[in-house]
Amino acid sequence: MTTGPLHDLGLTEKRTGLDAPSGGCCGGGAGGCACSQAAPAPALRADTVTGAPTTRVSMTPVTSVLGITGMTCGHCIASVMNELETIQGVDSVDVLLNNGGVSRVTVTSAYALDPDAVSAAVDEAGYELADIDAD
Repeated sequence: MTTGPLHDLGLTEKRTGLDAPSGGCCGGGAGGCACSQAAPAPALRADTVTGAPTTRVSMTPVTSVLGITGMTCGHCIASVMNELETIQGVDSVDVLLNNGGVSRVTVTSAYALDPDAVSAAVDEAGYELADIDAD
């Protein structure tokens, strides 16, 4: 899928579920350091008639590959992963850092994710979505 080189700089991380990392802050990222801010709990969707929480069910997991620019370190990876994991339905996030280029982020979810929710999560982490082939 990728036409440009992606280089794993030893900062590849894969997380399943909502296990949050511990660690310090690098101060990096386009949005600045947000280490002291805890990620919000996943939002539950509600039925528009009854107000009861709803669940989307898929028979097979959906894999989405995103390109994200501006990531330079482990803190950047953690910020993006934490935000993406707040989206309802996300099962796992895998990041391949390309320092100074377009990093490859693979999101596995129970169903197709809302593009607006993905964009908002990446923006909240302080980074930008990009074409995976842009680098």
